[in-house]
Order: sequence, then C-alpha cells, then structure tokens
Amino acid sequence: MTVGADRQIRGIARGGVLNLAGAILGQAAVFGVLLLLARVLGEDEVGRYAQGYAVLTLLGLLALSGFRAGVTRFVAVHLADDDPAAVRGTVRLALLVSGGSAALLGVALALAAPWLAERLHDPALTGGLRLMALTLPASTVMEAALAATRGWRSQKAFTLVGQIYEPACRLVITAALLLAGFGVGGAFTALVVSAWSAAVLALLALRKRLAALTGDGHTYAPRQLFSFSTVSWVSSLASTGLIWLDTLLLGFFASPDIGVYNVSTRLVTVAVFVLAPLNAAFAPYLADLYHRGELDQVRASYRAVTGWVIRLSLPAFAALLAFPDELLTLFGNAYAAGAAVTVILAVGQLVNAATGPCGTVLNMSGQVALNMADNVAALVLNVLLNLVLIPEYGIVGAAVAWAASLTVVNLARVIQVRRLIATLPASRGMAKGLLAGVAALAVGLVLEAVLPSGPAGLIVGLVAIAGVYAGTVLALGLGREDRMVLRALRRGARAS
Repeated sequence: MTVGADRQIRGIARGGVLNLAGAILGQAAVFGVLLLLARVLGEDEVGRYAQGYAVLTLLGLLALSGFRAGVTRFVAVHLADDDPAAVRGTVRLALLVSGGSAALLGVALALAAPWLAERLHDPALTGGLRLMALTLPASTVMEAALAATRGWRSQKAFTLVGQIYEPACRLVITAALLLAGFGVGGAFTALVVSAWSAAVLALLALRKRLAALTGDGHTYAPRQLFSFSTVSWVSSLASTGLIWLDTLLLGFFASPDIGVYNVSTRLVTVAVFVLAPLNAAFAPYLADLYHRGELDQVRASYRAVTGWVIRLSLPAFAALLAFPDELLTLFGNAYAAGAAVTVILAVGQLVNAATGPCGTVLNMSGQVALNMADNVAALVLNVLLNLVLIPEYGIVGAAVAWAASLTVVNLARVIQVRRLIATLPASRGMAKGLLAGVAALAVGLVLEAVLPSGPAGLIVGLVAIAGVYAGTVLALGLGREDRMVLRALRRGARAS
C-alpha cells in the first residue's frame, strides 16, 4: 500500500468514524420512534406511519432529481480544480431545482391525499399524507444542502444535522405528542417540525462553507450537472423504490401485517447502518481520487471500506439470525410473527454489506448510467416478484422479493466494479471478520436453544455474541491497515 493510499484511508476513517458515531445516535433515535409507535399505538398505526413515510421518502428522491450524488461529486471536483465560482453555481442550481420540485410535489400530494389513501385501503391516512406534503420541501432542501457540504470532504454538518439533530428532534417531539394523546398524527407532526428546523441548520452550515471561498460570482455548467444528476436521479428512485415499494404494495393488496413488516425491515436496517455513513465518507474521496487518476488508491480505499462495513455489521447479523423472535418481541408480542421476514431480509442485507460501496464506486467514477441500469433492473425484478408472491405469501413473499432483488443487484455491481478498477472487495480483514461472525452466530444459536425466552436470555445472548466476535477478531490478529487506522483515530481524539 502506498503512502498516498495510507493518507486517504486515514482520512476516510476519520470521516467514517464521525459519521458512524452520528449514525449510531441517529439509528437509536429512529429505533426509539418505532418502538414508541409499536408500544403506544399498535400495529395498524405503525403500518399507517410506515406508508406515509414511504411516500415522503419516494417523493423526496423524486424532488432531489439526483442532486444528492451530483452535488457531492461536482463540488468535490470543482474544489479539486480550484474553481470556487463553479462550486457556487453548482450549489445554487441544486438548491433551486430540488427545492422548487419539492414544493410542487408537496402541493400535488396534499391535493391527491384522499385519493391515494383510498388506493392504500386506509382513508385515515389522508391527514398523515398532507403532513408529509408539508414536510417534503424541508427534507429535500436539507438533503441537498448536506450533500453539498460533503463535497468539501467534511462529514461534520452531515453528521451533526442529518444524523444526530433531525432524528433526535423527531424522537423527542414524537414522544411528547404521543404522551399528550395526539396519536399517529403527532408522530407525523414531529416529522414536519424536525425536518424544517434541520433544513435551516443545514442551510446555515452550507452558507458558512460558501462564505470561505475566494473570489466572487457564479459559473454554471447545467448540462454537466444535469446529465450526471438525471441518471443518478433515476438510479436513486429505483434503489429507494427497492426499499419502500414493498410497503406500499402491501397496502395496495390490503395486507393486515404492514406494521409487522415495517418493524422487521427497520430492525434489519439497523444491522447494516454502518454502510451509509462509511459511504458518505468514502464518496468525496473517491470522486477526487478517480478524477486525478489515482486508481491504486481507489482500489485500496474500496477494499478497506468494504472490510470495515462487513466487520462492523457481522455481530448485528449474528444477533438477528440467532434471536429474531426475542428481538421482535421488544416491540410487542404480536410482532414476533415477523421472525421469518427478519431472517430472510437479514440474508439479503448481509450480501449488501459484503459487497461494500460498489454502487458508490460506480457513481463517483462517473458510471452513473450503469448504476442506474442496475437499480432499475432490480426494481423491476422486485415489483414482479412482489406481484407474484404477496397475494399468496403476504409479508414473507415481500421479504423474499426484496432479498432476492438486493442480492442480484449487488452481485452485478461487484462484477462491474471489477471490470472498472480491476479489484474485488475481498480482503484479509473481511475474511477474519467472516470467521469471527460464524463463531459468534454458532454461539448465539446454541444459547437461543438452551436459554429461557425473555429479556434476560436475550441480553445474555447478545453479550455472548459480542464477546465471542470481539475475542475471535483479536485472536486472529489486527492487520496493518487496522492498526494504522486505530493510531490515526487515537491521534484525532487527543487533538480534539
């Protein structure tokens, strides 16, 4: 590994750890919201909230028009080229187009809310959809502004505002309104308040970055930005549709188990939450390295990030596969019916973790059309499988469709990345993590069979899984890259 690659990996590690800390807090807050809804309101309201949030997420991606990836990439590229006017022009275009699109879509959603609620077999969802229409412009502007700040290869605003403040604010307001008796409408209102306040903070953080640039004026390159972002937009819509469309299809088929399915999916998402923060730290470095033709450093960074993702995720996957019933029961006894769904989804997400940030490699190296084709193909496969499987198998069929689609698209991306930069995500660190994960899972399965059911048994099992995993990793030995990263993080902690 070269000196340059060492420096890039240390930089990604510092940003990734900041993002990871934020993601832990953010996921804890989102998990807390879901736990509150499940415990206070019950399955129907959880399902109603899930469908409203799915609509918000899909329309948010539609409004962003692909600028989340595009603005990060081109801000990083223009900074590398020392072109502050182009940076300002890129940011202005992204905010105006995405914010304007979100406002128009918000109005359309507010008007169409009664019709859409009827199609989802839940007229009581109308009020929630109108609140999501009010949330949409704020959440979109927040995403675009935070994506722009990441172009400076800094994760501070993204972490503090997007991963810590917004989820924590949502949790606090949700808890207060639920305790005051406002029901699921209070949970929707919490989304409105947290999104608008976070949007203000995101814009202030971006303004500070822009103010530090030298010179005046704006240089616009709309064709370059829009050509990249349009393809990225379709790609993002397809990938997000892969996550949320099954929830809406269950509603269209009038499934009574949407709440159970949503709890299962959110629980599994926790296991792979490290992928998003590490991707966010990796993306601007990759855009800069690939733009300068430093392919050796691109390859080293890709393998390193993939190794971190799989090693940090494996203990959670072992817990999900060994104790699905016990984990779901935390939300209420009725949610244990989603145990099979949890296991199926966990297998799909394990493949997602093991293939690493392959989609980010394609996007940040300019191969957005290829990544778009992958995502659209996966979405089509997912829809077709859902249409076949949901009527017969309900939420289990939806889980199979989702896991199969996710597996296919990630394996395709690995092959494409191999052709693009001549490397695979496998590394010694990943192999050691997999061995430790197998050992932890074996212990977890044994304990699940012999321990009494209930919180005490679950706590013992989780502690044992974590202990066996950590002990096995240490016994196999830390690699040079691991020691280098740990030293960099210790120096950063002392400096702060």
